[in-house]
Amino acid sequence: MSGQQLWDDVDDYFISNLSPDDEALRAALRESESAGLPAIAVTAAQGKLLQLLAQVQGARTVLEIGTLGGYSTIWLARALPEDGRLVSLEYSAKHAEVATRNIARAGLERIAEVRVGPALESLPKLADENPAPFDLVFIDADKANNGHYVEWALRLTRAGSLIVLDNVVRGGRVADADSTEPDVVGTRTAIELISAHPRLSGTAIQTVGAKGYDGFALARVLG
Repeated sequence: MSGQQLWDDVDDYFISNLSPDDEALRAALRESESAGLPAIAVTAAQGKLLQLLAQVQGARTVLEIGTLGGYSTIWLARALPEDGRLVSLEYSAKHAEVATRNIARAGLERIAEVRVGPALESLPKLADENPAPFDLVFIDADKANNGHYVEWALRLTRAGSLIVLDNVVRGGRVADADSTEPDVVGTRTAIELISAHPRLSGTAIQTVGAKGYDGFALARVLG
């Protein structure tokens, strides 16, 4: 049995027992595939982890940078109370349209909204609205701008908020200090910012599973 097949089988076992999907989640994946969106959504196990992190936080507000088809958005929005708020930023109008339909099908349109445009343009506009600090920020967008996204997450959170940065391993390339690849440079910038910033305490975890070799960083805002 190959390593990937073993990882897939273990993921299948954990997901079937601990994070089974439902029709709304299955439909979100089907609709995303039918619309030609890339198959890069979080797995059900990762979605359940995001949901649990939001619940442990007692989150009422969530900011998501990178919506894709709204699969992770559904997991996160389900962790919020009825008067909670989730703002998800998506570059692609096509992706946002699919996500909005998926969110509505899941009955979460009153909690979750998708804003279209480059996140580095949407974030200043969001900040101008002077929103209540976000309790959790999930970053899963273009990796070249990861450092900028962490900086914005800091501006839009409070002491005790949680920042989750996905896909930080880059197939192991993140360890290459000489890399000039934008995704690696952006991810290393974010990791080093978390390391050096006095308002952040963080770690990063390598993972294996249905998405192969990957990982995420987790940071708590200190003040």
